Amino acid sequence: MIKRIGALFVFLLGLFFSFFTADVVAEDATPSDIPLTELEAFVDTYVDEYVGKTVAGATIIAVKDGRIIFSKGYGYADIEEQIPMDPSTSVLEWGSVAKLFVWVSAMQLVEEEKLDLQADIRTYLPEGFLTKLNFDQAITMLDLMHHQAGFEENIFDLLYDSSDHLMSLEETLKLAEPEQVYKPGEVVAYSNYSTSLAAFIIEKITGRSFADYAAEHIFTPLGMEHTTMHLPMEEKEEIHLNKTKGYTLEGSGDFKELAPFYISMYPSGGINGTVEDLAKFAQALMPNDTESSPLFQDNQTLTTLLSTSYAPHEGVAGNAHGFWEYDGKYRGLVHGGNTVAFSSNFHIVPEENFAIIVLTNQADEADLTNGLIAELVGQGDLAIQSDTPQTSIVEGDYLSARRTYSGFINLYFYLNPLHITAISDHEIEIDLAGFKANYVQTSPNTYKFESGVNLLLPHNMLYFHVKDGKVEQISTTYADYLPMDKSKVFLMASLVLFIWFVAYFLISPILLAIFAIRRRRKKLKTTFMMKWNRLLLLSGTAMLVNVIVLAVRMLTKPMRAYSELLIHFILNYGLTAINLLAFVIILLYWKKTQLTNIQKFGYILTGISSILFIAWLIVWQFYA
Repeated sequence: MIKRIGALFVFLLGLFFSFFTADVVAEDATPSDIPLTELEAFVDTYVDEYVGKTVAGATIIAVKDGRIIFSKGYGYADIEEQIPMDPSTSVLEWGSVAKLFVWVSAMQLVEEEKLDLQADIRTYLPEGFLTKLNFDQAITMLDLMHHQAGFEENIFDLLYDSSDHLMSLEETLKLAEPEQVYKPGEVVAYSNYSTSLAAFIIEKITGRSFADYAAEHIFTPLGMEHTTMHLPMEEKEEIHLNKTKGYTLEGSGDFKELAPFYISMYPSGGINGTVEDLAKFAQALMPNDTESSPLFQDNQTLTTLLSTSYAPHEGVAGNAHGFWEYDGKYRGLVHGGNTVAFSSNFHIVPEENFAIIVLTNQADEADLTNGLIAELVGQGDLAIQSDTPQTSIVEGDYLSARRTYSGFINLYFYLNPLHITAISDHEIEIDLAGFKANYVQTSPNTYKFESGVNLLLPHNMLYFHVKDGKVEQISTTYADYLPMDKSKVFLMASLVLFIWFVAYFLISPILLAIFAIRRRRKKLKTTFMMKWNRLLLLSGTAMLVNVIVLAVRMLTKPMRAYSELLIHFILNYGLTAINLLAFVIILLYWKKTQLTNIQKFGYILTGISSILFIAWLIVWQFYA
């Protein structure tokens, strides 16, 4: 009997310690259950596949329960000089991660009762500051946080390759104000303008520059000594000397150094700093239970900051006062960042007191900034409900809500729509400019990322707003998608016409030159109508060449000051006037001049091609 009791005691004791051990293991692991003792080996193995091949360099740091558990540099801060990455000293561009500092600053002012998140932002702005609002409904600070102010995308006057273009934040916001194309609060359209506008509101409330405010109320309290709101200049000697080079990938292992950029709208993406400084920010967002965050007077403000403030549908990831929610194994709060030559990602998991941050000096990098982080935070539940609708109803082409409506850049978005194909009863394929991923429908109209390119991982959850069997809107992280507003027939006709314009206006001048040489040899006179027809044709050719040069300039360097492109619009207006003048004169003298059938055909073809080309330029807004 005693032996049986002893055996039972040993069994129960073992059972107790097995549970105790399991809890310890769970706590000493990443959210995806990678033991912290194996974290460095896991990251090393993962990173080794990319650094030196597709990534120039990276600094990576992980935080757990308020302490740094992993911090390491990979690759080079300067390839030519063979300077290795160092997480404590290497200064990289954080890109849009900088936006989080705007939202924290805003919540500090909310705590001080100086800012109301629900108030009309015009309350805090100079009279008449915003001139392109098209809806009666007021924009609130929450709308700015959620990127739901309704602004179209504007890529001009955001990034410059020369400091000569730099202006004050107020001047930049006035110059680059976009049209309001959506009703506030209805569509998520990621907006650099919105964030910098929020920072300007902070300037007006506090009476000081946002850079100074953030330095005093965030950088200094957190001890972020290796961070600056602006591109490092010579007066920031230590930061300037440790600024890493930025690269773009030319081919496997072939990296091209890119020049640094300058940004007047700096609150949206101008911060430069070390990954260890950024980790201090993460620690301040997740203080231990017995500690207070140095960012706020009351931890309740922090709790509010990190709580969901917008969700497109119940159970769908949304936004937490400027932080994007991520559907991992546990709820994540994230923000990625991209500049001309740097990529970054900041990811915290408050429930697990865990943070992972990746900074790279590589343009458009996703395998480390998205892929590695996904491995460490885990994946959300992919269990499929039985009562989901047919996937076929979501098939089609969609346009990003984050796009330009004004100007010729709008054409680009029609060339790269989001294409969705149903591949099974529960699965769809997403194709965005050739980047593909598969999503499974886990609940009615809610789809989750299953497999595909790491570039699409930030959009790991899609919600389709369906009415009467038709998709009205797709909610994703950063930007919603809307049904294509131009038919395939219209787009195909536009493409065919452009091909015709290229062929006609580039080949015809060559034929015209050949005919002119022949007539000169035969000593035939050039008639009045011939001269005007030549002018009609050559002005059309000049317009085409002007448009092609404009497109090439934008493709080779998208980030420009609008003033750099004015010459192209002025030329289009001038050449159009010449073209129309020639067309009118030909019409006036048509009946007064004897023309052969071949001449009539040629003049008519040139005239119709010219008018159609002008109409094409008007439709696609190549005059502004």
